[in-house]
Amino acid sequence: MADSRTAYRTCPFCEAACGLELTLDRDRVTAARGDREHVFSHGFVCPKGATFGQANDDPDRLRRPLVKRGGQHVEVEWDEAFAEVARGLRPILDTYGPHAVALYLGNPNVHTMAGGLYVTPLVKALGTRNVFSASTVDQMPKHVSSGYLFGSPLTIPVPDLDRTDLLLMLGANPWESNGSLATAADFPGRLKAIQQRGGRFVVVDPRRTRTAAHADEHLFIRPGTDAYLLFGIVHTLFADGLVALGHLEPYVTGVDAVAELAAGFAPDRVSTACGVPAERIRSLAHELAAAERAAVYGRIGTCTVEFGTLTSWLVDVINVLTGHLDRAGGVMFPLAAHLSKGRGTGKGFRVGRWRSRVRGLPEVKGELPVATLADEIETPGAEQVRAFITVAGNPVLSTPNSGRLDRALAGLSFMVSVDPYLNETTRHADVVLPPPDALRKGHYDFSFLALAVRNFAAYSPPVVAAEPGSPDECDILAHLALIASGRPGTVTEVHELMLAQALDRAGLSEASGSSPAERLLDVALRAGAYEGMSLDRLLANPHGVDLGPLQPRIPEVLRTPSGRIELAFDGLTAETDRLRAALDRPRDGLVLIGRRHLRSNNSWMHNVPALVKGRDRCTLQIHPADADRLDLRDGDDAQVTSRAGGLAARVEVTDTVMPGVVSLPHGWGHGVPGTRMAVAADHPGVNSNILTDETTVDPLSGNSVLNGIPVEIKALTG
Repeated sequence: MADSRTAYRTCPFCEAACGLELTLDRDRVTAARGDREHVFSHGFVCPKGATFGQANDDPDRLRRPLVKRGGQHVEVEWDEAFAEVARGLRPILDTYGPHAVALYLGNPNVHTMAGGLYVTPLVKALGTRNVFSASTVDQMPKHVSSGYLFGSPLTIPVPDLDRTDLLLMLGANPWESNGSLATAADFPGRLKAIQQRGGRFVVVDPRRTRTAAHADEHLFIRPGTDAYLLFGIVHTLFADGLVALGHLEPYVTGVDAVAELAAGFAPDRVSTACGVPAERIRSLAHELAAAERAAVYGRIGTCTVEFGTLTSWLVDVINVLTGHLDRAGGVMFPLAAHLSKGRGTGKGFRVGRWRSRVRGLPEVKGELPVATLADEIETPGAEQVRAFITVAGNPVLSTPNSGRLDRALAGLSFMVSVDPYLNETTRHADVVLPPPDALRKGHYDFSFLALAVRNFAAYSPPVVAAEPGSPDECDILAHLALIASGRPGTVTEVHELMLAQALDRAGLSEASGSSPAERLLDVALRAGAYEGMSLDRLLANPHGVDLGPLQPRIPEVLRTPSGRIELAFDGLTAETDRLRAALDRPRDGLVLIGRRHLRSNNSWMHNVPALVKGRDRCTLQIHPADADRLDLRDGDDAQVTSRAGGLAARVEVTDTVMPGVVSLPHGWGHGVPGTRMAVAADHPGVNSNILTDETTVDPLSGNSVLNGIPVEIKALTG
């Protein structure tokens, strides 16, 4: 067709950063497939990426702002929408102060340039300590452990998948998730390559996931007990003389402290608690120590548990003690093109610079645990949260005891959401500001390129022109920042000030680019670690620029005051004592865990027909022995009850879950009144976070405990 053309983009639907080749007819995507020339993904694409056109052209996607009038959302012009925000937000800020406003940042923020560049100015303009995000429901323990170990919560090592010979993987299911906190396009293919070159990968998980089914070995483990297994490995490393820091020797402190902490966690002592045989725990330690190239990798299943930070810390303690940290084939530190190298020292990391008003939970990485958001809204008193801003988030489905939060949002004085959908959360908003679709904005992965298993850079410019009169997402956030600041000015002035500050920091005088986001990206690239990198270079290479395999970065990457990896930190002993005290805790009841599916990404991919078709995936998986005991059969409905709430779910009897464990996927629970997502409403599922408990968090990180939830189950009759 005469109007048909091809465009290349990075897929924005998960952390894998795959390249897409899009075929367009005028402004519509008619086909999407993997970009075979992409330097990182080499043509790989998952079902989500293949539906790029359906997601982008979703008829339920909002194109104009909505304002709630008489209990109904109606379309308005942009000027009127921003005026409504000012009318609702300014009186609350002026009367009650900045802490009367809360901000929630959802997962999709890390998939947008606006999220990477303009959220920080919005936070500063608000001046509130009540900042919440999806990080405390899925990954904050890793940030905290990395902060203590390496000096920065963003200094996270990733497994060097392309060169390792032995990978021990806990609580991760990349066959379904495509990887997390480790950007690896075609993660399954990279795991197969380990086997093809004679290596192995071992999966530790309460479910026999698709990843576990492909592994060389799968070890069932009781939910929430990974810390016992890992401490058993650490104990063995010391007891059997296997500790070998190697090249890390000059850069590690606290080894003796770790040995003391591990003394009470011999494999024979922890085996009963975690369910992994003591002899297998010892042999894992010997295999990791003996391997020339090995890595331990833990993900969401190790973070969303009672001892999440301790577990995340132990993952890298083992990598350190076996000499596999910062070594080819072990776990290594990526260097993204927009980042600069460091000096090897820094201010270090701390938590608790402020605490939440109601429960006194400590701040971590500039935010408070989302588990206490409902407390801050519901509890009267000075600085009670009365106004709420969400940016690309759906906490009504994604946070613990979300039924309580749903009720709390209904009592707010004012709420504004930046979101393309009227979903379970934004239906409460007085104003909804929809960002432009993915084709109308540039894409650069500020977060995921800093976690890539091979260094590369890629930028996708807008494919089609902006709709007349519609602001860019950066404009939307800049406008909200202006309203929050209470100062006169224009959005253009905000962009110009941000650029001037960036140029000054970088020692540059000008920047290339046709938009504010492009110009800020150009400054970051030109000031980054790679000579000759710039926006123009990325534009000239639509398939990306390969920057080579990961390279050793210690000591340069460290930000600790000592300039060393600091294995011991404040609070570690107390948390280890708490873990030891829980060793003999009864574990005879049923516990709930979550799960991922390849066609789903949290709650925001369920309105795409191709991704929800087929069998019902929102089922309660239960082991046959437990099903027989409870008189349940495949396809029955069961009542599931926890301390937080209860729901009815369809039963799926399967031996892929271990006895004593049941599993529900997260992100479902659609079709409630006031939403406008027709496909999702036809496939509603149930909201697993009605069952999770907001009163239980990992104390070191504030992360919600979403796995290992005690539940009772009974058959529903009639």
